[in-house]
Amino acid sequence: MAEKKRKWAPEKGEQAMIEGIIEGSPDAIGVAVIRLDCGCRKMAALDKEGEPASKIIAYRDQAESICEKCKEDHGSFMRVKEQFIHWLEPELDDAIKEKISLKVLGSTPQVH
Repeated sequence: MAEKKRKWAPEKGEQAMIEGIIEGSPDAIGVAVIRLDCGCRKMAALDKEGEPASKIIAYRDQAESICEKCKEDHGSFMRVKEQFIHWLEPELDDAIKEKISLKVLGSTPQVH
């Protein structure tokens, strides 16, 4: 039996940030979303090669800035809770998306 992949969806606050990032990134094919255990988020647009198409945006919902821990360790990968890529329409071929996901997010489990 084939394992069904979970389709990640942005939360309400993330969606607004994604739209802003995309607006400023004409080469974007998607936006990487990384949720940290402290509640902060890191996001960046990606181009068709899986390279950054925007600056990395770090933010925390309903806060003026990121938390103190993120200021110290820049949102260490050790504290990643969830990560996914929000793909733009029309979505790329699944094999290409998988290749970009591996390049950007790595091969570690997507949920800790």
